[in-house]
Amino acid sequence: MRVLVVEDDGETAEYICTSLKALGHVTKHASDGKQGFLDALDNDFDVIVVDRMLPGLDGLTLVKSVRGANVDTPILFLSALGGLNDRVNGLEAGADDYLVKPFAFSELSARLTALARRPPMQAEETRLQVADLEIDLIRHTVCRSGQEIAVQPREFRLLSYLMKNAERVVTRTMLLEAVWDFHFDPNTNVVETHISRLRNKIDKPFEQSLIHTVRGAGYSLHG
Repeated sequence: MRVLVVEDDGETAEYICTSLKALGHVTKHASDGKQGFLDALDNDFDVIVVDRMLPGLDGLTLVKSVRGANVDTPILFLSALGGLNDRVNGLEAGADDYLVKPFAFSELSARLTALARRPPMQAEETRLQVADLEIDLIRHTVCRSGQEIAVQPREFRLLSYLMKNAERVVTRTMLLEAVWDFHFDPNTNVVETHISRLRNKIDKPFEQSLIHTVRGAGYSLHG
């Protein structure tokens, strides 16, 4: 692993770095928060160890700034501040784990290894497109062939689900659970009504239909 250790206590930093190197890992040490932040921006590490109380830039601010810079390297807080609120604040700031001092190196090593094994977080999709139909999940807008289409919130939720499952058959029950939060069949035609409304807005004004009925199964959205 390539490990960045941001720790102002020289003895603790030397102990961590020496022990990690003995296991074959590569380490870099930053003795203050500002340098730790600059090093973290290189995004060249598998995991980062950060102390909470640092000169120049405190640990919480450092982690928040790193996450704000879209650096997704796993971060472990290593701190003498071990209260519940301290741990919660550390995790909410963007850290992935929290270990309280004094600590056993074997536990630190195991936690760092576990963090480094985690797959990288995938950026969340904000736009979906099928053929010439496009929706923006952030702005809640729908466009087809460059023309903006006004839809109601429930219609947008229904369309989003269909587009996320494009090319697949989704059943009426799946739609009731995902769009209306019904975990039973309320014996209503709400799905059919909203599909019909969507078709009037999404399909009828255009040459190609995208919302298809799969007889005896459900619906499928595809070009």
